Amino acid sequence: METLPSHFDGVRFRNLVPRRNGFGALLRWMVSRERGPWHEALDAPPGPPPPPSSGPLRVTFVNHSTFLLQLNEINILTDPTWSYRAGPISWAGPRRFRPPGIRFEDLPHIDLVLISHDHYDHLDLRTLQRLETTYFPTIYAGLNHAPLLARHGLENVVELDWWQEATARPDLRITAVPAQHFSGRTPFDRDRRLWCGFVIQTDDKCIYFAGDTGSGPQTALIARQFPHIDLAILPIGAYRPEWFMGEVHMPPAQAVDAHLRLGARVSVAGHFGTFPLADDGDDEPVENLSQVLRHTDLGSSEFWVLGFGEGRDLPAASSLVRHQQEIAG
Repeated sequence: METLPSHFDGVRFRNLVPRRNGFGALLRWMVSRERGPWHEALDAPPGPPPPPSSGPLRVTFVNHSTFLLQLNEINILTDPTWSYRAGPISWAGPRRFRPPGIRFEDLPHIDLVLISHDHYDHLDLRTLQRLETTYFPTIYAGLNHAPLLARHGLENVVELDWWQEATARPDLRITAVPAQHFSGRTPFDRDRRLWCGFVIQTDDKCIYFAGDTGSGPQTALIARQFPHIDLAILPIGAYRPEWFMGEVHMPPAQAVDAHLRLGARVSVAGHFGTFPLADDGDDEPVENLSQVLRHTDLGSSEFWVLGFGEGRDLPAASSLVRHQQEIAG
């Protein structure tokens, strides 16, 4: 008889730390909301078209949790969403206040797609279908996503459990790692699909995409398993009110703490400024992050906030840093 993983009871998946807030807490939040301001910027111009490919590691912030990662001539999209609304139909769900930073038509050839979980602002079926028609990328997702995707014509899917590794290319490996979150697209499928982050490894690079997550013991576990992270993509938005959102979303201070615990050379902020999902305003996460960073010693590491559509090459690690890593390893 096959043994079930500790984070699955045969029907639903669960976090390393169980969530406390339920429907009653949701109602309490809904009747006491204090929304921060959102400034519409739908006329914001897109960023320049990314290069067709890149040998060095390059990261481009598109919007929300959508990033273009380019390395070893491979192009990877995380949680791609180009739709106007994050919802089941075109006229329902949170609408975007800012256009994607890169036009879909300006994308390079997309080889791989990472889906952290099934929420509408992260698993956008309309965008995935456009990607399928244009590029036919391989989609990596947590367990039990394949049936949902197959119902919408998306069959080039690799499902991964936490800590399971797949060889995407001879020179590139992808590992699903734990996240502190939940899943569900309707009231009837809560936690039926596994949520996760991803670690991408080549011979000389290691990237951690946290997806959508709150703070939790997974950070220390990931740092122990992957001690030389070059780039971490960490969420900073949709965190207010913290008594309710803190179980599943990181406020900026916790994102900085995660950056330090991971020992990442560079972290990049995501999950802000696109969809109004909680009570923080569109500028609030970045302003809060700036305040935290002013009072934090990052040592030799960096925490970037990229503009929408901005791409940046990750600087090569100094020989001293690499030497220290080799000794520590």
